[in-house]
This record gives sequence, structure tokens and C-alpha cells, in this order.
Amino acid sequence: MRQKLNITEGIFPMPVLMVATYNDDGSVNVMNAAWGTMQERNVVALNLTETHKTVQNIKKRGAFTVSIADAAHVKEADYFGVESGNKVTDKLAKAGLTASKAETVDAPVINEFPLCLECEFIEYQQNEYGCGVIGKVVNVTADERVMRDGEVDMSLVDAIAFDPYTHGYYRVSERVGEAFKDGLSLK
Repeated sequence: MRQKLNITEGIFPMPVLMVATYNDDGSVNVMNAAWGTMQERNVVALNLTETHKTVQNIKKRGAFTVSIADAAHVKEADYFGVESGNKVTDKLAKAGLTASKAETVDAPVINEFPLCLECEFIEYQQNEYGCGVIGKVVNVTADERVMRDGEVDMSLVDAIAFDPYTHGYYRVSERVGEAFKDGLSLK
């Protein structure tokens, strides 16, 4: 038997994405965005309102980065979601993390997060069904510590996911199957 639940952001897992930009003064702004996905192979869609300092920065600079949060930095990742860049100008320093300039776009890479997508701003969309930043991924980098035999090893990334039902964070680190292969046995 199934039990009826309240309507919420009911897809689990939701990614824990760290969206980073530069402020007007050159300091780094980072926000936690669970509502984001790949719209196409090289296009990112982030459901963010224009009131976010991050969105204002993206529009001014024309660029942003999206990093995958990991279990080792869950406290910092959560802080980037509970503190507003409109109120605190240097959340990165307060969190004790560091950044480097991205290779291809005018945006920071948060050094402590294992994977980073460098994105050029395409457009801001807003309609009755949502709003958001659309960006083209122009470069992807990974920390050497998560690489094995020249490829990213997701178990080493130790990514976290957001649970919208209980507001918890969960590790996403164990491989349980082979995409585009396991289902072939049912054909």
C-alpha cells in the first residue's frame, strides 16, 4: 500500500551544486544550488531567482562555475546555502576555503571541491513554470585525487546529494551497475 505525502521537491537525489562567481570587488561568491541539472550534454540549467547575488554576478561577468560538493565539505557546502551573498561579501573566506581563477571563463574554481564545470552565461529564462540561468559548459576539471587511470572515479569524488523529504545530505559513492549495459539482458 502507498502513503500520500505532501508535495515537495520530490526528486531524490538532488545534486548539491556549488555555483561560484566573482563579486564586483573581485571577492568570490559561492552559493549552494540543489535545483540544477544538465539540459544537454554541454548546457547547464540552474533554477535560481534574480534576487540571488550569484545571478546578478553571472549577468555582469557572463560566466560562472559549478562544482560538485563532496562529503568532506558538507558543512561548508551547507553554509553556502544558508548565508546570502547579498549580506556577506566573502562567504568563501568565512568558510575557510580557497579559489583559483578558472582556465577559460571569468569565474572562480573552488579548490577544495573535486569536480568543476566552467560555464559561459547564455541567458536568463523566466516564465510561469520557473526561472533560471542557462550556461554553456566550456571546460571541466577534476582534482587529481579523484582520478584513476585517466578517468574520474566517482567513488573517490564522494559527492553528496540533497534529500528534499527530510532535508538531509547523503553520500553518493557506491557503484551499483553499468549504464546502457545491465538492462540489455532483459531484451
